[in-house]
Amino acid sequence: QVQLVESGGGLVQPGGSLRLSCAAPGNIFRIYYMGWYRQAPGKQRELVAQITTDGKTNYADSVKGRFTISRDNALNTVSLQMDSLKPEDTAVYYCNAYRNPVLNHWGQGTQVTVSS
Repeated sequence: QVQLVESGGGLVQPGGSLRLSCAAPGNIFRIYYMGWYRQAPGKQRELVAQITTDGKTNYADSVKGRFTISRDNALNTVSLQMDSLKPEDTAVYYCNAYRNPVLNHWGQGTQVTVSS
């Protein structure tokens, strides 16, 4: 079982910022795409952002220009900087490590709540 350890969720006011981080085992991190998904109550899990092994990024339209995904290959971590947060960003955020449909791993999830 691959362990992905997330940190950084919490409560923030609209317009505020949060940074999520996810640590992965080195043998996984080097060869997997890393990403963040989120799931709001009553909704399906959706891709927020993904970064390839060579640093190419992909974002959901709803977060483009506000969120930034990055990976630190020395520390085996992937981070999601979330700025200009909106109430509709409220969800449980999951770290993901993807190589193929079988080799696809998830973190335990971290709650992000955007509310005044």
